[in-house]
Amino acid sequence: MFEKTYYATHPDMMAAASNSDLRDRYLVSGLFRRGELVLTYSHGERFVIGGAVPGTAALRLPDQTEPQSAAGHPFLERRELGVVNIGSEPGVVHVDGEAMLLARYEALYVPMGSRDVVFSGDGSRFYLLSVPAHAPYPMRKITTGDIQPLERGSLEASNRRTIYQLMLPHTCQTASLCMGLTRLAPGSVWNTMPPHVHERRSEIYLYFDLDQEDRVFHYMGRPDDLRHIVMEDEQVVISPPWSVHMGCGTSNYAFIWAMAGENLDYNDMDVIDVCQLR
Repeated sequence: MFEKTYYATHPDMMAAASNSDLRDRYLVSGLFRRGELVLTYSHGERFVIGGAVPGTAALRLPDQTEPQSAAGHPFLERRELGVVNIGSEPGVVHVDGEAMLLARYEALYVPMGSRDVVFSGDGSRFYLLSVPAHAPYPMRKITTGDIQPLERGSLEASNRRTIYQLMLPHTCQTASLCMGLTRLAPGSVWNTMPPHVHERRSEIYLYFDLDQEDRVFHYMGRPDDLRHIVMEDEQVVISPPWSVHMGCGTSNYAFIWAMAGENLDYNDMDVIDVCQLR
């Protein structure tokens, strides 16, 4: 069921980790394969990170197969799901027989207890994030037009960006999942300033809208001991609660951020002065 499992790690592990070790433990690749639904599992907040690329055939979110005690149970029996279409064409998410059309950059919140989730639409590329939930909330489609975007940064600082808060309490009620889309303006490359740490929740980044020859350098680790992972288009990175997360690209790009943990407060972060970074 899960192509790979990522285990929670201690920050001291970073001192002895090679670049290959970092990529193996935090980088998620190969989620978007035509005609396949790919799922991975992270023990950080028990995130399921996935991609569905239907092509000409529909793809169904599978029932659970692992662990053995959960086999045969619906995938969302005790989970909620966030879906964003990052493809060039619209696609449809069918939830218990109800069809929801998602254009590019549009999102869908799928509540706990949903039994049958099917993805269709040639040219669509669905990014999936699921975390445990304690209650079902109403299914909701969210578009960028529904949201008052946040404009942050400047071209002079190379970090002018537009933030769409897709799943936060003021836009869409969830049990613990927070998601958003950030798009960098042409000429900007830094994805977040100032850098920060979320001690009470993990964060997942999907970088996309990168040309084939471009890369993002994603920084992670304790503020006084930074490392980096070089990332390509449509790759995901897991950022543990103890880690700074920020990135710089060779061109502008977009990314989807997702958080889960103890609270839904977007501003719950410990800001790090750039001069403190080492």
